Amino acid sequence: MMKVGMVGVGCISGIYLKNFKETFKDVQLVAVCDLIRERAEKAQKEYGIPKLYDTMEELFADPEIDIVLNLTRPYQHYEVSKAALEAGKHVYSEKPLGADWEEGTALVKLAQEKGLWIGGAPDTFMGAGIQTCRKLIDEGLMGEVIGGRCVMASHGVESWHPDPDFYYQRGGGPVLDMGPYYITALINLLGGIKRVYATSRTTFAERLITAKPHVGEIIKVNVPTHYETLITFDSGVTISFLTTFDTYNTRQTNIQLYGTKGNLYVPDPNCFGSENGMKFLDGATGEMKELPLEFDYGVNSRCLGLDDLAAAIEQGRPPRTSYKQTYHVLEAMTGIMKSAETGQPYEMTTTFTREAPMDPTLPHGQL
Repeated sequence: MMKVGMVGVGCISGIYLKNFKETFKDVQLVAVCDLIRERAEKAQKEYGIPKLYDTMEELFADPEIDIVLNLTRPYQHYEVSKAALEAGKHVYSEKPLGADWEEGTALVKLAQEKGLWIGGAPDTFMGAGIQTCRKLIDEGLMGEVIGGRCVMASHGVESWHPDPDFYYQRGGGPVLDMGPYYITALINLLGGIKRVYATSRTTFAERLITAKPHVGEIIKVNVPTHYETLITFDSGVTISFLTTFDTYNTRQTNIQLYGTKGNLYVPDPNCFGSENGMKFLDGATGEMKELPLEFDYGVNSRCLGLDDLAAAIEQGRPPRTSYKQTYHVLEAMTGIMKSAETGQPYEMTTTFTREAPMDPTLPHGQL
């Protein structure tokens, strides 16, 4: 069993802590650290975590820890992951890999030099919904995939998130925040990306927080918040992708793929299962068919990717959530932002090959 030290006990940490305790047995959480000590103390008490450290440097120096779980804010990912790698630890980071392409490149280079793995979220593509879609596409349900449309549309996070400011600063915005879910799902369904071409705008210069504890405070918006992108894959498939914090709910399907035999309505890539159902429009009959899930992990299973990283290290295989994936996704996202800035298409320099699909015969919680 590989042992994990968690850095950052913010909003996303709750589901990790729950799943450490209840589901995944290939990893053990042995230490926790947060700049706000009270958060770490609460987690330690509630989940029986053996060790609490005042600084991340103290946690990294613990010889018992094999993997560092980086749950800090996006603009802090680079600093924390770099220090963990330099201390000889494998790393699993929340998304994105880095706040920009240069940070991601430096982390990948350092991990390779150290002979370590750096993996990261999202791991929702390993859930029942996307894995079932991958199987159906690979088996030819849709025939040849022609193209598709992705929509991630909301009016921002300041109405519900307890600390929303960072979503509108460097490392935030709809592409770096929500793009990882959609792009990771797409490359696991369709393969690597060849080119991206985007436009962007910032509709609102300020945001009013209406969620506690910062009700009434104003956020200065320092990143674009509305992107329209055309993604071209190595296979020739083209996907149009809307990511925005500026519109109200569009009521459109998260991912819809068009094929020569029909259209596949892919479940929300921010979720593991199929909360709104998974459907296939049969082109021959015109019938809309409900499709059953064929894999495990249909509920919120964050920590699944970390468990796979640990299992992969012990088994000597590439992790499904390794930098080979997160680095390609980061380039696609930063390429979208560069394309929007320059008005020119961005040609990808990295390539991506899908790892093995999930094995539905394994016991729940084991990889």
